[in-house]
Formats: sequence, structure tokens, C-alpha cells
Amino acid sequence: MKLKLLAGFALAFIAVTGVSQAQQTPAGQTTPAAPPASNYDYHEAFGPYFYGKNGSEYRAADGEPGPKYWQNRADYQLAASLNDQTNEITGSEVLTYTNNSPQKLGYLWMNLEQNLFRQDSRGTAIVPLLGNPPKPISRNWGRGQDFDAGFKIKSIKLVGLKGATTDLKFLVSDTRMQVYLPKEVPSDGGQVKLKIEYSFIPPNYGSDRMGIQETKNGKIFQIAQWYPRMCVYDDIYGWNTIPYSGPGEFYLEYGDFDLNITAPASHIVVASGELLNPQEVYTPMQLKRWAEAEKSEKTVIIRSASEVTDPASRPAGKKTLTWHFKIKNARDASWGSSAAFIIDAAKMDLPSGKKSTAISAYPIESDGVNAWGRSTEYVKKSIEYNSKQWFEFPYPAATAVAGIVGGMEYPGIVFCGAGATKGNLWGVNDHEFGHTWFPMIVGSNERMYGWMDEGFNTFINTLSTADFNNGEYKGKGSMNMHRAGAAFTAPGLETMLSQPANLKERNTGTLLYSKPGAGLTMLREVILGHDRFDFAFRTYIAKWAFKHPTPDDFFRTMENAGGENLQWFWRGWFINNWRLDVAVRSVEYVDNDPSKGAYITIDNLEKMAMPVILEVKTVSGKTDRVKLPVEIWERNNSWKFKYPSTEAIESVTYDPDKALPDFNEANNVWTKQ
Repeated sequence: MKLKLLAGFALAFIAVTGVSQAQQTPAGQTTPAAPPASNYDYHEAFGPYFYGKNGSEYRAADGEPGPKYWQNRADYQLAASLNDQTNEITGSEVLTYTNNSPQKLGYLWMNLEQNLFRQDSRGTAIVPLLGNPPKPISRNWGRGQDFDAGFKIKSIKLVGLKGATTDLKFLVSDTRMQVYLPKEVPSDGGQVKLKIEYSFIPPNYGSDRMGIQETKNGKIFQIAQWYPRMCVYDDIYGWNTIPYSGPGEFYLEYGDFDLNITAPASHIVVASGELLNPQEVYTPMQLKRWAEAEKSEKTVIIRSASEVTDPASRPAGKKTLTWHFKIKNARDASWGSSAAFIIDAAKMDLPSGKKSTAISAYPIESDGVNAWGRSTEYVKKSIEYNSKQWFEFPYPAATAVAGIVGGMEYPGIVFCGAGATKGNLWGVNDHEFGHTWFPMIVGSNERMYGWMDEGFNTFINTLSTADFNNGEYKGKGSMNMHRAGAAFTAPGLETMLSQPANLKERNTGTLLYSKPGAGLTMLREVILGHDRFDFAFRTYIAKWAFKHPTPDDFFRTMENAGGENLQWFWRGWFINNWRLDVAVRSVEYVDNDPSKGAYITIDNLEKMAMPVILEVKTVSGKTDRVKLPVEIWERNNSWKFKYPSTEAIESVTYDPDKALPDFNEANNVWTKQ
């Protein structure tokens, strides 16, 4: 096409579309003032190439696992003995590791998280000095306890087909251990079996994820990270060997767990999964109460406060008892043990009718004025709601254990603070058991992407809390996203996609919990709507149940199942620390006559794009809502539209419900002069 013809086409296009300023100005009115300076760049917000690569046979373009998706598997037979006098735990582990990858593996990497509590660990070295006088302070540490911490690996043996064992060489490097194999584990289903003997002394307070609580009737042991655990080998990074320095949580393979926990006979042990030998560890009366609880909608006391100090509440004649538990298709297993436990339980009603029981274990100090008497009710209702709303709870029991840990989650069991009261305990129980869905069912990499479990869980907690007992613990009104948005997008704040260990600890609550949770609420309430969001979110959970998704897998699934290009949203809220500031600039009447309609002009002054909600109030007091799609910002910094007014307009308010994160309210309202 010749240059002259091209120029003519351009002029014709301007004439037809009204792109020139002269065409946009209503007849009989002067050209409005120039828009204010803006930081918004629509090329950046709506730019192409959001995804680094196309879908593959491993991870499809629509966000689901591809036809050749694979992940490895780790099955554990674990035995541990607890000495409640010295606090030492002696363990034996038989690991069967299945290599489903296309690569042969000549060595294995394992996690040794107890080594965080050694005085010479990397995690100890990076705890900051705070306060006056300065001292090391961090949630992600063992509070400076001086004891012989960390795993003592006695031996690692290769187990042959006929049970013969061969000693293996291994190298411990801080919180990881490399195990050298005499020959490679074959790809596509090859297996190796190891037997590991070890011991350790747990800290009294272990990064708020495990520890030991002193009570008047004995110690409460909340035990986790208690055995060498396989590092994940995946199609993204190969071996995931980021050291456990405290801030990031865990990334683990799925498998079946067989647990045998030996404790003093005065103790009651609770653990992940189903108790297989109740007749050996409970009294006949307690077994009768268990049978009642498994059919009861109301909480049934298995061992009461008055029975805690009664020797008859424990089987007689033995110094120790071994408790046998099993949990299938899980990524971890944990347990609690104490002579001080009150135990109660109730039936949970799951959509399929599958049997599962809500259980609580807590000391006398947590009974009465505190809220633990309602703990089982909280567990039951939280899990029933999320099972119906998202995906069915997959385990035979859900146990809440009171102790020194403020709040931490494991498959089928959570640890919560013994001193928690009423609404606080509802919130902690609901949050920790919400983690059943993220990351116990949807097994994201918490060490890399903490927001994919904490943020998603924070979001589903808002819905379960609104549902519980008709909103018994629901706060008044919705979150003020103008105020929250100012905090969520404060200059200098890191981005959500930062690794947890790469965040200032004070920003963890904002970037891993609140901001991603608020983002999903906006996506559900403002952008997609309940039906489309819920379908897409359920699709994500179902497609990635017991698998390992990445952020791209989540983004792609929500777009494909939700039927919406959301790359502008991921860029602004998740990938970058952009701000939102939309101003209502002016109202002009057609032919200076309010009865003929009005032209309303708004400006996007910052880098984030969002749909627009405006409330228009006329001089007679009538109000109307105008909703504009986010696409008005796809190639514009300012937007003018015609509103069908029949009388003068008193005010125009941007985002009247404060549902969007506009941090600058000063320019949100135009009022009649």
C-alpha cells in the first residue's frame, strides 16, 4: 500500500471513530481541561507475553496437569519412642521412594528440619537483633535455647529385595542431607528403599511449628519435622533443596504413612490419620465413648477434666504403650503426646458420607473459661463447610492439639495455642484446618510461594467464618480496601512472588496472607462474580489435588475455567507492587442541559488497572450505579462516557463501597459546584 493511501486511511479512521479531541468534545462546550499527570501505562498493564512459555506435555496451557505430568512418591514406615523425662525422641524410618521422573537418580536429597535449632545453623545465623538491648528475636527460630539440637543420624542403609541391608554414605549440610546410592534409581517408576536410624531432642519452642508446653499435669509434646523427609524432585527445579532457615514452610512428596508412636502409658497420643489399635491404648469406657462420638453431631467427652489425674483413665499394667496410626496419600504426618490431655470428639458430615471424626486434645488449663471446650465444634463446622464448598476432606480424622504452638498445620492434625479463647480459637482452628486444602490437598511449594497456601487459605477463611453459626465471629462490614490498599501497595514493599525468606519478617503477614487473600476476594466479588470464580477455583483444586502446581498453573486455570483474561490483574496485584488511584475529573452536560445527559470523565493516575464502579447522585436525591469494565483502561489513561441524566448531578463517587484498593480517596468524589 502506498504512503498516500495509508495517510488517507488513517484520516478516514479518525473521522469514523472519533479519536480526535475535537470529535470527543460535546457541541456547544469548550474543550475540558487537560488530564492530570498519570503514572499509568496501558502498554505495561495489558502487555503481551505474560506467560514465559507455552503449555507443555507436563503442564498444559489451560493450567491443568499435562498428559505426561509426573511426580515422585515417598511412602514411610515410621516408629518413634518418646522419653518424656529427657524429651529425646528415638526414631526408625523405612522409606520407599518411587522415581516417576524421566531421569535416573544417582543420589537423593532429604530434609533435616530439626537442624534449624542447632546453634551453628544458617537459620540461627540470620536471626536479626532487635530491641534495646539488642537480642535475637524471630518467630522463625527456637528462642535461643542452648541444648544439643538437631538430628543425630545413626545409620542409613539400603534395603534389598530380600531384606538384606547395605550401609550408605551420606552428607549432612545444615538442614539437608545428601544420600549417595550405589546405583541409579531407574526412571519411570523405579524404586529404592532406605532404613534410617536417628534421634533428636526437640526445642521447647520450635519456630511456632512444634514444641513442648509445661502444664500442671505434665508436658504437652507437639511433634513435627520429626523424621528425615524427602526433598521434592520435580519438573520445575529438579531437586528442591532450599535450606530451611525458618520463614518458608515446606514442599513435600505424597505417599502413605504408617506410624508407631511409643510413649509412657500415662500419655494419650494423637496423630495424623486413623488410630488402628484403640482397644490397646484406651480403656473400655473410653472405647464406648469413641463409638458414641463417631455417631454424634454434638461433642462427646472421651476423657474428662476430672479423669485426667485418675490413673483408671489409662490402661493399667504397662510402662509404655505403642499407638499405631495410618494416613494415606498425605505429604506429611505429625503427632502430639501428653498425660495432661482432655479428649473429646464428634462426627463430621462429609458430602460423600465418608466417615471422619473431629477431635480435640487439650489440658485442664484450657478448659472452662477458655474456648477449647468448643474446639471440636469449630473443627467440625470448618471442615464441613470447606468440604462442601471446595473439595471433600480426605482424612479419617481431624485433630486439634493445644500446646505451645500458636498455630500450625499438618495433614489431619493441627497445633494451636493452649491459651486461645473463643473467637481467637475459632480463627486459629479454621485457619489451620483450612490448610487442609492449601497445601495438604493442593501441594504447592511453600518454600518458594508462601502466598499460594497462606493467602488462599486466608481467603477461604473469610467465607467459612461468615458461614459459621450465622457469622458468630464475623466482623462488622467488609474490609475497607481503600485503607487496606494503601498498606498492601506501600512504596518499598516487596512483591508477593518473593520467596518467604526474601521478605522482611514484618511484611510476611501482608504479602503472604492478607494481600493475596484480599486479591481473591476482589476476583470473586468484583471481577468474576461468585459463580465463575467458584467454578474456576474448584477446578484448580480438583485438577491439582495431591499434585504440585506453580503460580502459572493457578493463573492459567483461573483464566481458562473462569473465561477471562486476567493477566492485567496478576501483573498489578501479584507480580508487581503497583498502586491504584482513579480520579473523577469532571461532569459536563450535553448542550449545557442536564436533561439531555452528562459526560463524566475519570482518570487512571497510577499503574494498576481495575474495573470501575461509580455512584451517581442527582440533585433530587436519586442514586444510580455505573459499572465499567477494566477494558476502558486497555488503551486509555482517561475515560469519558455519556451518562443518561435527566436532571443535574449532585455528586459522582468512585468505588463507593471501598471494594477496590484505591489508596487516594482525595480525588474519588466530584461534587456540584
